[in-house]
Amino acid sequence: MTDGKGEQTKSKVMERLYAVKWDGDWDEVFGKTMSRRLLMREYLRRSALWAQTYSAESVWPFYDITEFMDPEFKISPGIAHELDKFLRARMSADVKVTCRGAVRLAELRLQNPTNRSDNLPDLYEPLIRLYERGGEFMTDNAGALDLTGVSFRPGSLQGNASNTPVVALHNTVLDALDVEGRVTFYASDSDRGPVFRRLLPQGGGQRDEVFSGKLGWQPTTQPFASDGDRGYARIYDQEAARLIEVAVLSAPRCAGQEQA
Repeated sequence: MTDGKGEQTKSKVMERLYAVKWDGDWDEVFGKTMSRRLLMREYLRRSALWAQTYSAESVWPFYDITEFMDPEFKISPGIAHELDKFLRARMSADVKVTCRGAVRLAELRLQNPTNRSDNLPDLYEPLIRLYERGGEFMTDNAGALDLTGVSFRPGSLQGNASNTPVVALHNTVLDALDVEGRVTFYASDSDRGPVFRRLLPQGGGQRDEVFSGKLGWQPTTQPFASDGDRGYARIYDQEAARLIEVAVLSAPRCAGQEQA
């Protein structure tokens, strides 16, 4: 978007942040608890890698990375005005600084495409997607992250930096993880084949389902969770996300789709 003089007045990142429902419906947010938790964990991992690269360990995990990449960097006046106006909203300090960092990093990359961050994963994309899936998060007095429906401590910078990628930034994968109710995932002991889930909906009852990259979750009668069954094991949500990603990316309709 440009003004009458051709100056850029709002970035694509700003447009995404303005579109976020910061005061979303609680029931809807609760239904996206799992994807938001994994997105936060993926951000913590990426944030640790960036902090190590640019000597920002002292401000990890929530910070504006451009202050360490190029302390003299300034965004264009039009975008600066839009950003200042946006940051006047009632949000937590951690949310504000990461929104500021996301806008400024995008502009820094536009102005200086040769910056040395090419080998690092996109820093703020997991958080932007978290915001798009239910608004802000809070940090309590004990340092735990409250994502509405789930809270956990961020852990150490070193521990997060050594973690493997947590979740694919692919909407189909994220949507497949979310459901209202209590869910348990299972997969074969051989680490191959589909992922299953046992869902206990909030209204009662039980559903057993298997995931297909083409059809999504489908009912199944295969006995994958019985005590006497062999060949299947309970898995954690991060491993379930990996198997769902494999299924989604193997489906013909998803071939070639981009991830951040």
